[in-house]
This record gives sequence, C-alpha cells and structure tokens, in this order.
Amino acid sequence: MAKRAAGRRGAPASLVRALLAAEAAEGKRAEAVVVLDLREQTLVTDYFVICTGGSRVQIRAIVEGIIEALTDHHLTPVREEDEATQWVLLDYGDVVVHVFDAEARAFYRLERLWADAPVVER
Repeated sequence: MAKRAAGRRGAPASLVRALLAAEAAEGKRAEAVVVLDLREQTLVTDYFVICTGGSRVQIRAIVEGIIEALTDHHLTPVREEDEATQWVLLDYGDVVVHVFDAEARAFYRLERLWADAPVVER
C-alpha cells in the first residue's frame, strides 16, 4: 500500500503523506475517499483527505489505520473529534484528514466548499 504512494518520483512530501493517508483509509474500507489539492487555494494546508465511514466503529478503525500508517513515517497528528464521533479531523500540518459519517459529510460538504480545488488522481 505505502509503496504506491511513495513510488511517485518527484512528488512533494505532502502529496506522498496525503496518498498514504488515503490508502490507509481505503485499507479500512472507507468510502468515497477523495484527496483535494489545496496548494493554490489556501496557505493553511496543502491537501485535504476526505472519506466516509459507515459506523462509529469503522470511523475509529479508519482513523487508527491512518495514524498507524503515518506514524511509520514519524508523523503525529493533532486530533479533533466531536462527541458523537461523526467527524474526526487529523491535522498533520500540510495534510488534513477528515473522516466523516455519511450524515456529517453531507451536511458539511467540504468538496463543495472547496470546489475550486483539483481532485488528485490516484
């Protein structure tokens, strides 16, 4: 899994991290995984990784899978989550991961909010 992301020669380190996070989410069966390139949109971060989990248990598994994958690269996120575990945010600085349940993702519509950001082909 990590080999695919790391195999992009010349890719910025932040892109490699975003792809690792996306692959880790998919490894835990996250749905609708999207990587948005925000480098031309904001100075706050380079990439958003957005995905959906089907239950609280799956959301936690997705989050732990991402943390584990990026910990192997010596990265530790700032973690924020709501009390109902409908949305977990992992902030790695240049990569921000959003793991939603379906209802929260539909409500916040980050892809629509950042509609001008290119979707990274994987």
